[in-house]
Amino acid sequence: MAEASRPAVLAIDGGNSKTDVALVAADGTLLASARGPGINAHEVGVDQTVLILDAVVKQAAAQLDRGAAGPCGLPGSSGPLARHTVACLANADLPDEEAEHATAVQAQGWSESATVVNDTFAILRSGLPDTVDGPGAHWGVAVVCGAGINAVGVAPDGRVTRYLALGTISGDWGGGYGLGLEVLWHAIRAEDGRGPSTALAGYLTSHFGVERVEEVTIGLHKGKIPDDDLIGLAPLLLRASDEGDAVARQVVERLAGEISVMAITAMRRLDLTGLATPVVLGGGVITARNPLLISGITRRLAEAAPAAEVRVIDVPPVAGAALLGLDHVHAPAAAAARLRAAYGISRP
Repeated sequence: MAEASRPAVLAIDGGNSKTDVALVAADGTLLASARGPGINAHEVGVDQTVLILDAVVKQAAAQLDRGAAGPCGLPGSSGPLARHTVACLANADLPDEEAEHATAVQAQGWSESATVVNDTFAILRSGLPDTVDGPGAHWGVAVVCGAGINAVGVAPDGRVTRYLALGTISGDWGGGYGLGLEVLWHAIRAEDGRGPSTALAGYLTSHFGVERVEEVTIGLHKGKIPDDDLIGLAPLLLRASDEGDAVARQVVERLAGEISVMAITAMRRLDLTGLATPVVLGGGVITARNPLLISGITRRLAEAAPAAEVRVIDVPPVAGAALLGLDHVHAPAAAAARLRAAYGISRP
């Protein structure tokens, strides 16, 4: 089989809401892709998580040309599917969790070697140039604000900084779930008189198709409304902010401060505040590009790190995982450019 049709990289992005898989050739050609359910190893364990990933990998593998010399890893053939696997996984928050996942992924035999990192590293890589000047690593800082919130930083010399990212117990605030709680908190207090009036109350009742906010609270309490439904409330907050609601704007300003402080602290830890540091911002809450949120972030970053280069990216995180894989197999920059074109990603 021609090299252009042979998978070199198996890229996986496993998020809380969905899992994306891509098979990529060494020249950057996107050979196959598949999407499956989300993962959460904190809830179901590593073994069950890998079973979920395996099902999506098999979906992608089944799309390859069976009439060729039979790409390895397909049913009925032997050997690995790709040269290297990069799995960027939500909830792999600690280095030892990444190592545990990597052992389980390697045992699947999908590839000759495997790397597992937190999914924030995929956001970072997708927002960085594809060539590296000198012996240094791809470097910069990334903050993702989607279902959750997290940040990582990589220095030119390869040093890494990160946060525990375990929620409130590790000092985190923000992300879709946290913002959903804020929407409900302010809405119920507006309804019962403990807080100021806010458009969030009306938006919330319309969203759930109920007459009173307390019906949502009781529904969550009794398990009739899943807790994960709170993640979908972030757009209500941003909409209310756009329309000038004072309560919503206060929450958005707080979020801008939280995203900024995560990035600035990471830069300070790595001595990057004086450099033209790429600060890559991703995740659905950020890529909604709420004017108050984006301006608040850029203003704070400009004050703390004037040379920082802020980049808001709206790309499938699996593309970042694939770029990390191409780096691992030492693919040329042209391969990364081809992959970016397949996903419609502009070069940083």
